[in-house]
Amino acid sequence: MTIANILSIAGSDPSGGAGIQADLKTFAARATYGMAVLTALTAQSTQGVSGVHLVPPAFVAAQIADVFSDIRVDAVKIGMIASAEIAEAVAGALSRHRGPPVVLDPVMVAKGGASLLAREAVEALTLRLLPLATVLTPNLPEAAALLGEAEAADRAAMEGQAKRLLALGPKAVLLKGGHLPGGESPDVLATPDGLRWYEGVRVLTRNTHGTGCSLSSAIAAELGKGRPLPDAVAAAKSFIAGAVRTSEALAVGSGHGPLHHFHALWA
Repeated sequence: MTIANILSIAGSDPSGGAGIQADLKTFAARATYGMAVLTALTAQSTQGVSGVHLVPPAFVAAQIADVFSDIRVDAVKIGMIASAEIAEAVAGALSRHRGPPVVLDPVMVAKGGASLLAREAVEALTLRLLPLATVLTPNLPEAAALLGEAEAADRAAMEGQAKRLLALGPKAVLLKGGHLPGGESPDVLATPDGLRWYEGVRVLTRNTHGTGCSLSSAIAAELGKGRPLPDAVAAAKSFIAGAVRTSEALAVGSGHGPLHHFHALWA
């Protein structure tokens, strides 16, 4: 069986919990070969982001072009974009390669509260990248920012926002409900065929750094292996649940710790 090649286009997290580092760990844990195009360098730890250094847009495009010129790409995950210019560069580069599925995780704010997407970049992301997405994977604050609405506070509001995000151009939307109050963490998948809910139990832990990055990467890995989207989401949700549930096995930092990406592989 040919191993799937998955490309992440995202920012770097030197603490290893989120961004490119989490993406590559996820790709490996899901039995795929990971590749990485850097859009930004961050100075951060489990306690937050203290600085961001953007990669020049032309160099982001050059990285993407070189990967596609030499390597079969079975799926693409897009994470931290940071600026309108980088969004334009990524969209322009990917528009030349419309075959692989694209998972777009609209990273806007880090766990510690630092903004990771310039305000003017939201429009570029919406207009240029959403139409390229096989699936968009926002959390509730990100969905609200993309729509210019208040954050959803219940399932009915989530369904409405998922449908409105779908109308912006992606083929599907997975709206993540981790910010809802209560003990459940449900997600809703909106496609032209309708809505599907994925249930989840909230795990009481501070180790949630990189959860969104890792979920979108796991979906990309499963799509790259040829799974249909509903099954890819289910497999990715199960993987993340296990990674969060076993995260106490790690001792990384004093803030929001990382997931245990290799929980199924390490004794």
